[in-house]
Amino acid sequence: MNPLPAFLAPAALLVSGTATVEAVRERPAPLPIEALAAPAAPEVPVVHQVRIEQQVTIRIAPRQQVLRPQLFTPFPDEDGGEPRFIERKMGRCVPLAGIAGVQDGGRNRLILYLRDRRIVSATLEKACRARDFYSGFYVAKNDDGMLCVERDQLQSRAGANCQLSAIRQLIEVGD
Repeated sequence: MNPLPAFLAPAALLVSGTATVEAVRERPAPLPIEALAAPAAPEVPVVHQVRIEQQVTIRIAPRQQVLRPQLFTPFPDEDGGEPRFIERKMGRCVPLAGIAGVQDGGRNRLILYLRDRRIVSATLEKACRARDFYSGFYVAKNDDGMLCVERDQLQSRAGANCQLSAIRQLIEVGD
């Protein structure tokens, strides 16, 4: 290639007049190096949000054997006989704050001792065993503060999860 035309081309642009100067002025300016990089992601506004949740779990402890012997094992009363209990229907819920203790009642039954001196038999669903609840249970507190049949989930400290299928009040019957 002949270097002379390449050398004279800028001089020819200067001599040729205003038409070429205007053409040079209309030509876009070169882009800065930052513009050649990948396009920046649109700026996302930063939102700070805090969510506070509160869950209260209540532990029902086992009834101490010192205070009252095992309910369904024979123990003599004043007459030397065994006490007998009958079950009586009651509502579908028991106040959680009213439960003083729990005890294994055999098979799938728990015995709940209430603070007002009532005794309640709580039947667990068929697949559950009461002996899993030997050391008490946990239950999540509801807005109404009640332990209800077919609603609340009892969790034993051993890991079993069960629902109540029925509750009945136990009343001692004299002979």
